[in-house]
Amino acid sequence: MTGDQFDEWKPGNIAEYAEEHIKDGKWTAEEAPRLAQEEFEHLLPQGPSTPGHRFFSIVRLPDRTLVGMIWIEIVSLPRPESFIFNIEIFKPFRRRGYAFQAMTLLEEEARRLDLESIRLHVFGHNPAARSLYEKLGYVVTNIQMRKRLAPASRAKV
Repeated sequence: MTGDQFDEWKPGNIAEYAEEHIKDGKWTAEEAPRLAQEEFEHLLPQGPSTPGHRFFSIVRLPDRTLVGMIWIEIVSLPRPESFIFNIEIFKPFRRRGYAFQAMTLLEEEARRLDLESIRLHVFGHNPAARSLYEKLGYVVTNIQMRKRLAPASRAKV
């Protein structure tokens, strides 16, 4: 991913991340933009040059059309692995197999780098992504659950 591509991608990614946390119920609509921006800046204090982080463009061959991107972090402790912070296929190109192909290529790159595993997070309200990851052989390593409660003032006794 070039610096210009990063600069173009960043605002939309922050907005989408905020929206995911609103859907998930973790953040309110009022606080989500600020919290998403803060988390992004914390994770990438040096932008795309932040040590350990890599950004890949996903391009369609043979015309080299940009169809998406992947953001990963590579860590060496406690074991060498990568964590996918974001894989995004841009809206006009979704449901065409690009994510599957990109994830397969990422596995090849991880093997080339002698990484032992690839981890990722998927929001519970995104069954399409979870289905893709399961097809690729990813397994659930933990599950968080929540039950929404009505405020006591509206609860029926």
